Amino acid sequence: MVLKTKGELELMDQANALVHEVLDHLGGLIAPGVTTRELDGTAEKMIRGAGAVPAFLHYKGFPATLCTSINDVIVHGIPDDTPLEDGDIIGIDCGVLFKGYYGDSARTFAVGEVSAGALELLDVTRGSLEKAVESVRPGAHLSDIGHAVQNHVESHGFTVVREFVGHGIGTALHEDPQVPNFGRPGRGPRLKPGLVLAIEPMVNAGVPGVKMDRDGWTARTEDGSLSAHFEFSVAVTESGPRVLGRGAGA
Repeated sequence: MVLKTKGELELMDQANALVHEVLDHLGGLIAPGVTTRELDGTAEKMIRGAGAVPAFLHYKGFPATLCTSINDVIVHGIPDDTPLEDGDIIGIDCGVLFKGYYGDSARTFAVGEVSAGALELLDVTRGSLEKAVESVRPGAHLSDIGHAVQNHVESHGFTVVREFVGHGIGTALHEDPQVPNFGRPGRGPRLKPGLVLAIEPMVNAGVPGVKMDRDGWTARTEDGSLSAHFEFSVAVTESGPRVLGRGAGA
């Protein structure tokens, strides 16, 4: 696990501030009739215009700037020309490389008027991320994070995806350690100041299982139920958690 200096954390804060700026802007564009390819193009222009590079584009062959995951897609949906529809939910995961450091964050948005069940799923998933952030402090165990997510999610009748997890982040998009969204508390390594974790609950309305599309990227819920995804890059500091670059809409 790579611990960052205060100077490195400031650079990562700048990278993540750009990610949040992009997500804030995209949130204002989401509406029925808009395509995910249009959102992707807007994001790439904003990122390159700020002097950064899209982190996901060409990463292990991924073909886009954003991961756009609609309805039953859990993560890694590929932008295309299909228009969003009223009642959809869309998870947008965005990453950038800025001055040698990565930023990574995700939010799930409602498209037009969505069902009460969908709104609850979004609220619970967002709340589980907040609970996870609260557990980040020096001396806490890594598993405390996943326990906080799982406890909050399951207490509301939803399920946590096991196949995908959060991760460390810094000069690489994915660093050690992996950060599961489930588990018993008090296990694993203790958190130390300077560690930065991309914490990202992925929550299903139905069963926790996953099935993959033939494209090798798009991960869907096994039963076709809705799924939501929220993510922050969080630094461990002496005084507790620091959500890097947190924007107004985050």
